[in-house]
Amino acid sequence: MRATLMYAAGDVRVEDVPDATLAEPTDALVRITRSCICGSDLWPYKSYGAGDGPMRMGHEFVGVVEDVGGEVRTLAAGDVVVAPFVASDGTCTFCREGLQTSCRNVAFWGAGGNDGGQGEAVRVPHADGTLVVLPVGADDALMASLLTLSDVLPTGHHAAVCARVGPGRSVAVVGDGAVGLCGVMAAKRLGAEQIILLGRHTDRTDLGREFGATDVVAVRGEEAVAEVRDLTGGDGVHCVLECVGEEASFLTAAKIARPGGAIGRVGVPQFEALAAARPTFLRNVTVSGGIAPARAYIEELLPDVLEGRLQPGRVFDRTVGLEETPDGYRAMNDREAIKVLIA
Repeated sequence: MRATLMYAAGDVRVEDVPDATLAEPTDALVRITRSCICGSDLWPYKSYGAGDGPMRMGHEFVGVVEDVGGEVRTLAAGDVVVAPFVASDGTCTFCREGLQTSCRNVAFWGAGGNDGGQGEAVRVPHADGTLVVLPVGADDALMASLLTLSDVLPTGHHAAVCARVGPGRSVAVVGDGAVGLCGVMAAKRLGAEQIILLGRHTDRTDLGREFGATDVVAVRGEEAVAEVRDLTGGDGVHCVLECVGEEASFLTAAKIARPGGAIGRVGVPQFEALAAARPTFLRNVTVSGGIAPARAYIEELLPDVLEGRLQPGRVFDRTVGLEETPDGYRAMNDREAIKVLIA
C-alpha cells in the first residue's frame, strides 16, 4: 500500500510500504478515506534529522472498517469511523478518567511500528477503545468537519476547557492556525462574551470572525499586549487559549491574562522551561492544558457537527490526493494553506 514518510526536514515522500494487517485480536483494519496534515507535522518538517530514518506520518483520519479482530465487540466491517490522534484501550484508570492520552497501553500513529494516518490503510490497535462510529456514509458532505474530531476541534475545545471559558467570559486566542480557529469556535460554543483572536493573516482571521471572534489583534509582542488590554478596559482577559507552542506566544498569553485568569495551553511546546513563572504566580493566573485527550471529547462535540451548529471543516482550504501530500506539506509550511485535506 501507499503511505507518507518523512526522510528529513523538507523531504516528504509517498512510497510503497507493507500492507496494513490485523496483528492482535483487539485490532481493526481501516481503509482511510480522508486524512490531513497537522500543524504539529510542520515541526519535524522544519527540523527532522536525516540520520533518524524514515518516519511514518499522519495522525488524523476517517475511514471504513474493513476487518476486525476476534475480540472486537463494538465495530463491524463497513462501519464509518473517526480515529482520535492517539489510540487507547478505553479500560485503564486514565482512560476511565478521560485522559486517554495517558492510557497505560497508549499507541501513537506512525510510532512504535504503528501505521501512520497519511496512507491508504491503517491497523488500529485497541479498536474498541479508540474508534468512534459515525452515523453517516463514507462520502457524506460533513466528512471534512467530522475529520476535525481526530484532533484540531477537540484540541481547541481542550484549550477552552482548561482556560475555564464560560458564559460572560472574555477570551483571547493566541494563534490563527486550525487549532486556534477551532479554539475560537469552542469559546463561542461555551458562551464567551468577548473573543479576541491574535493573528496576522487576514484569510485566517476573517474566518475566525465568522467562527465567533469579536475582535482581531494583528500585531505581536508588547503591541499585542497593549491592544488586548485596551480592548478589555486595561485588565486583560479571563481566559487565554495558547495554540502555538512557542515561547513568545506563551509570554504573550501570560501578559494578557487578567489577575485570577487562566491559560489553556495546547500548542506543542518548542521550549524547555515554562516562561513567565513569576508574573503568573504574582497575579494568580492558572496555567493548565497539555496534549488534548481527543477521545474524551468526541461524543460531546459530534452532535454539534452532525447538526451543523459547528462547521470546523472550513479550516481546510486545500485538498490534495495522497500522492500530492508532499506539496501539501510545502503549502502549509509556506503559509499558502491553513490546513490541507488529503482525499
